[in-house]
Amino acid sequence: MKIVVAYSGGLDTSVILKWLKEHYSAEVIAYCADIGQDEELDGLEEKAIQTGASKCYVDDLKEEFARDYIFPMFQANALYEGRYLLGTSIARPCISKGMMDVARKEGADAIAHGATGKGNDQVRFELSAAALSPDVSCIAPWRDQEFRDAFPGRKEMIEYAEKHNIPIKASMKKPYSTDRNLLHISFEAGALEDPWYDATAEADKDMYMLSVSPEDAPDKPEMVQFLFEQGNCIGLKVDGIEEYIALYDDVTAVGESDGYTLLTPYGIMRVLNALGGKHGIGRIDLVENRFVGMKSRGVYETPGGTILLAAHQDLETLVLDREAQALRDSLMPKYAQLIYNGFWFAPEREALQALITETQKTVSGEVRMKLYKGNVMQAGRRSPLSLYSEEIATMEGGGSYNQDDASGFIALNALRLKANAAQK
Repeated sequence: MKIVVAYSGGLDTSVILKWLKEHYSAEVIAYCADIGQDEELDGLEEKAIQTGASKCYVDDLKEEFARDYIFPMFQANALYEGRYLLGTSIARPCISKGMMDVARKEGADAIAHGATGKGNDQVRFELSAAALSPDVSCIAPWRDQEFRDAFPGRKEMIEYAEKHNIPIKASMKKPYSTDRNLLHISFEAGALEDPWYDATAEADKDMYMLSVSPEDAPDKPEMVQFLFEQGNCIGLKVDGIEEYIALYDDVTAVGESDGYTLLTPYGIMRVLNALGGKHGIGRIDLVENRFVGMKSRGVYETPGGTILLAAHQDLETLVLDREAQALRDSLMPKYAQLIYNGFWFAPEREALQALITETQKTVSGEVRMKLYKGNVMQAGRRSPLSLYSEEIATMEGGGSYNQDDASGFIALNALRLKANAAQK
């Protein structure tokens, strides 16, 4: 039997890798998708082989993640329950696709993951797998009573790792569960399970990894301009952008246009993360409804995504038809729910994406934003496809708008209201 296991190098997936090999007498292949975890991937291949994997794939999906998942989602202005930017949710289909590609390549009989039976990720991984490779079975150790009996807690997992010489860095004191990628980092569990617990307090200042607190952000605001083409940001203009790009070894400009530095979607996200983190942007603390039925408290840092969403929304006000925007916005909660619940590869999500893509054909132009102490403030927008007419909108006299026309417009809209009033 051959199994491809989703592997991070942490305690859970390291123990699961070894357990799968022993329990199923299987060849186990470790798979990790590089979607922007940075230093979390250091030494991963060596660790997987030492743990018992026959081989380890570290799949560089950073550009694909930004281009094919983050950017299409942001064209919809998607927010789950009005607040969550879906940083973990949108990563799962990207990881699943890469994992299923390897499973097919290796002729694997099954895939396995370390998601618990209480969370959303088990659903997201397995629904994606069902859509992409329905003939490959899925093993979920945390839903196996024998596995749970063997590992009722972290103590038993650490002891098992030590017994089998599994290279891990873990202790009984693990204050938070985290998930990091190019779009965000999440924090759950530990003290955060109390919804009254204040995660902004000084005691948790070191918890945050992608941003400074708004109180510690620079006292001077920073201006940044965005160049959009059909709903996607393709360029940025900000003083010292070369210094932001230089923070990352794998980010380079792909061109220049009218003073804008052109970047790939991955490059855009990296630079915006640096800008947002510097100014304390993108921290949220919320209680959300998991698909499996319970409520869960999470703290998130999404610096670049928060800025990108605000810029995209602002440009749309200038260039989108009112009714087309209203229709798209009415569908956004459903679209966000589909992503959150794991239905990225479902036909209904693909149908909605086609409508979203159609609305973005005119979303081209420039946006200027001011970043200051946790805030993203609109500071201007322009586009050759603008639907705004100063001549029509002006409050001064004249112009091409005939105010007398409003009388008939109001009369027609009032007709049914008058009829309804007569019923009472």
